[in-house]
Amino acid sequence: MKIDFRPFIKVESLSAKEFRKQKVSILDHTAVIFTSRHAIDHFFNLCAEMRVTIPETMKYFCTSETIALYIQKYVQYRKRKVFFGATGKFVDLVPVIVKHSSEKYLIPMSDVHNDEIKDLLDKQKIQHTEVVMYRTVSNDFTPEEKFDYDMLLFFSPAGIQSLIKNFPSFDQKEVAIGCFGPATAKAVKDAGLRLDLEAPTAAAPSMTAALDKFIGDQNKD
Repeated sequence: MKIDFRPFIKVESLSAKEFRKQKVSILDHTAVIFTSRHAIDHFFNLCAEMRVTIPETMKYFCTSETIALYIQKYVQYRKRKVFFGATGKFVDLVPVIVKHSSEKYLIPMSDVHNDEIKDLLDKQKIQHTEVVMYRTVSNDFTPEEKFDYDMLLFFSPAGIQSLIKNFPSFDQKEVAIGCFGPATAKAVKDAGLRLDLEAPTAAAPSMTAALDKFIGDQNKD
């Protein structure tokens, strides 16, 4: 079995010009909330492009310790400046944020996001500003690239959109399609495609487990 890790999508920063159209001043905020390493990269890259010097007093709140440690790539890690949740879920970071309710929070986001963070912070009356700093775009295939697979795995609805964009006449036939998450599953079905593998489930909590089970079932046949 041969596996190719070929992303259908990629993440890119907004330009400084695009960011400024949102009329958000980074230095009006005293803390930043990061939900991913992408958010950290694009926040600091945009600051560098716009020559915004982040004060040493800035605090950082992250959904997990792994994301918090990644900040060291850009600033010195200090425990009194960096805070993180225990589970990786934003809802579990909220109590930490509430303890610092006087801060004014900036939240770098992707162009594709839901209102979960906004709603949770509004409920606690936390001052915050959501701002788009990066976006998900199609990672287009070149004419030289072969597209000859027995199975395709997708982890976001954007991946399905990229498939249709790159191959508008795509005919699934015997090609198996697997996905992770209910939103991606819906995108597969909305595109009129057959969904052969879905995770997470009780029997397969991860994509690896789901794929292992799928291959095992196919070999039985």
